[in-house]
Amino acid sequence: MYGVQSFRSYNGDAMQGDHNPMSTNKGLPKNQSCDHHFSPGVPSPLSRSSSRRSTTPLRSTSSRKNPDVNGFPRSLSRNSSRSTTPIMFSNSTGIIKPPPIEKQLECTLEELCYGCTKKIKITRDVITNTGQIIQEEEMLTIKVKPGWKKGTKVTFEGMGNEKPGTLPADVTFVIAEKRHPLFRREGDDLELAVEIPLVKALTGCSLSVPLLGGGKMNLTVDEIIHPGFHRLIASQGMPVSSKEHGKRGNLKVVFLIGFPTQLTEEQRLDILSIL
Repeated sequence: MYGVQSFRSYNGDAMQGDHNPMSTNKGLPKNQSCDHHFSPGVPSPLSRSSSRRSTTPLRSTSSRKNPDVNGFPRSLSRNSSRSTTPIMFSNSTGIIKPPPIEKQLECTLEELCYGCTKKIKITRDVITNTGQIIQEEEMLTIKVKPGWKKGTKVTFEGMGNEKPGTLPADVTFVIAEKRHPLFRREGDDLELAVEIPLVKALTGCSLSVPLLGGGKMNLTVDEIIHPGFHRLIASQGMPVSSKEHGKRGNLKVVFLIGFPTQLTEEQRLDILSIL
């Protein structure tokens, strides 16, 4: 005999999304779009001497002397070809800043649905007043807001290792969703797979459907459940946005029909007579 229901495990990856993280300041999370912008056109110490050498002939060369076959001064063309030193990118102080260090922060669907606070301990190199490099522990706090999705970034400015001659790098945490044994996320909606026997699919059934967070809901289906049949339960999905308090997506219940693997001859005849 077949049971009334069983719930299938979803092992697929969740959908990605974006969200505005938090404000900026050293040691505090900030939006990824607020990273330092590097301005071209500021030569590094390595390129200064070559830049001065290349500009001197340009001031002393006259276009009336020694024209080449194209009508341009030969000294101009020679010096232009030598001036190929790349311009390095830096901030206004001329100090290079390394790229941000990215780390994954795994969250369950429950944590992303209802929000939570994560505390992460990091160890980084710090330069003391005497120039020594020591290791220091820092405790970072991330307030995960309801509705955050996979790929959301939280950046702590200047919380990377300190090195002489460079600015400390930023540390960026990228939200990742842990696999859930029952639910799969599709944007703001959740999907739940329910397996029922063929007889229930043809005659109707009542189910006790689990909800994210631990509750349950009774669901009655009177229609014939065919392959691809599903039922939507409103407002039982993920929060649509942290800005729209209380608004949630739907829970999509997908029915999987379990067919019998064996039938007696009498059962075959009964099915033929009915259908």
